[in-house]
Amino acid sequence: MHKEIEPIVFSWIKTECGRSKYIELASRKGIAARLRLSWFVLIAAIRDLRLTQDQL
Repeated sequence: MHKEIEPIVFSWIKTECGRSKYIELASRKGIAARLRLSWFVLIAAIRDLRLTQDQL
């Protein structure tokens, strides 16, 4: 059995839709894409702070 390694950022982004959006944005290249990814991680982490495990 081989477990897939998750990015550390997944401890901050807890929802499945947020994680899939992160993967999509992380695959893009360029400065604007990196800025968009950083902005997304910041906002998603703030929004997911209030989520508990039973709310997921």
